[in-house]
Amino acid sequence: MALPIVSVLKKKTKKPSLVLTLSTAGLLIVGGAATHWFLTQRQTLSRNLPVGANIIPQDALFTVSLTTDTQQWQKLQELGTKQTQAEVKKNLAQLRDRFLTNNGYDFQKDIAPWVGDQVTLAILAPSTNQPALKPVATDRNAASGQQSMVMVLPIKNPKAAKTLLAQPKQGEWIERTYQGTTIKQSQGQAGENLSATLLDERFLVITDHPQATERAIDAYKSKTSLARVGGFAENFPKVSSYRSFAQFYVNVPIAAKIAAASPSRRLPAQVLTQLQNNQGLAGTMTLEPEGIRLKGISWLNPNSQRVLAVENKAGTMQNRVPAETLMMLSGGNLRRLWGDYVSTSQKNPLSPISPEQLRSGVKSLTNLDLEQDLLSWMQGEFSVSVIPNNSTDDASKDFRAGLVFMVKASDRKSAEASLKKLDEVMENQYQFQIKPGTIAGKPVVNWITPFNTLTATHGWLDEDIAFLVVGAPITDKIVPKPDNTLASSLPFQQTVPTEPNPTNGQFFLDMERTVKNFTLNTLFPNQQIFLDATRSIGVTTAVSDHRSTRYDIFVTLKNDQVLSAE
Repeated sequence: MALPIVSVLKKKTKKPSLVLTLSTAGLLIVGGAATHWFLTQRQTLSRNLPVGANIIPQDALFTVSLTTDTQQWQKLQELGTKQTQAEVKKNLAQLRDRFLTNNGYDFQKDIAPWVGDQVTLAILAPSTNQPALKPVATDRNAASGQQSMVMVLPIKNPKAAKTLLAQPKQGEWIERTYQGTTIKQSQGQAGENLSATLLDERFLVITDHPQATERAIDAYKSKTSLARVGGFAENFPKVSSYRSFAQFYVNVPIAAKIAAASPSRRLPAQVLTQLQNNQGLAGTMTLEPEGIRLKGISWLNPNSQRVLAVENKAGTMQNRVPAETLMMLSGGNLRRLWGDYVSTSQKNPLSPISPEQLRSGVKSLTNLDLEQDLLSWMQGEFSVSVIPNNSTDDASKDFRAGLVFMVKASDRKSAEASLKKLDEVMENQYQFQIKPGTIAGKPVVNWITPFNTLTATHGWLDEDIAFLVVGAPITDKIVPKPDNTLASSLPFQQTVPTEPNPTNGQFFLDMERTVKNFTLNTLFPNQQIFLDATRSIGVTTAVSDHRSTRYDIFVTLKNDQVLSAE
């Protein structure tokens, strides 16, 4: 097309005008830049999504994409103590044996020469087309029998991948065709059959069930994959990190449906409806010399009527507690937090404590209405902290630490009225002595038990920050404001992420000192091994917009001598 245009110009003028020449050049530059931008944007979007996002079916319950960089896997095995290194090494060996060794493959020899930078594993939700389960199946067996796994391996050397697929290491494989795509299936024992197929010579898809392979092919060809889930392509790039170790995604509505179907712990319809408002939870994990960093995001279903309040007003409470604080949890608005908890937890058997129980508990203990007497004026930033007791006083040795609650009152007059009611309850119902006092010139109210032991103290910091100290008498550590604050301490600065900013809440836990001073409940196998390897945990959260919330987490780990490879 360029030649006819040049010919016309030459007929009209011997020399093209300077304006026309510059305009043409400008159009070419703008057009080229626009094309370059469009292409790079598509590449960036694809690069920021997990591998196989355009293959994994939309109803995947959980997906995780793992790096194939052996240096990063080596780095993972070097983090933590010798005990955690041994535990990680054992689990990696189990994964290797299940997916590679048991099928005659070696990663470095058979997989590494052709695989891409990441591989993705997905757990699919139970298919509605699967046959009914046997009546004798237990809940655990039912879950494992209904769910299937899909693994997507990107191919950077198609010839090597084809050779591997054409020449299985062991066992007998049959070949069949589905929607024009060739599928190979192993003939092993029940529950151990594998299916494999090549998609566009760019991806090797391996599943543990023939139907899962068909579902992956359908998702890829009909464009009903994970990448098309509402909000996925928009939100996942917000937490993607360069050279991440892992990327993950949890399908919240599907997880809620599976939980609702469990015979032992059924979710009420209203709770299930609330959970359906949420669409996904995604994140990226990166390995750093000091520990593990997680960047996460959760978002609402695009069709949900619910919206989030963009109110990020936290981030100051760490300046009001001392540097030796063991734990601090802060938030932006306690009343709003309670409302969100009620909406998803009411009559929910999976909740740690039901709102009804908490309301009735507060009422029976204090004769106060939780929402009207207390939460109504707690609309500002709040925090809950644990501060160790360093007192040598015999009367204070019964408490290892003090629990400190602080909240910025939105209505001080209402707050003072509620605190006065609380004082009267403690005096009349529990026979506590209510003794006014002063600390560093500030008025406080002390609750003294009948055994003459100081049990609690409440008062005000500045004009609108109410505080309550329970347990050890550590009020003098927050009144007056400490010189060496938690915010200025090295553990806090090295652990708690500075982003997102502004923040809606933060969390800090000095795990090393907490484990030494307190006995923690066991939540998972080999818990103590991992607790002993952790120095501290930090979390920063923020509401990004009316539909999504961001989470940044950092876990600092101890570093022992690296285990030698076997």
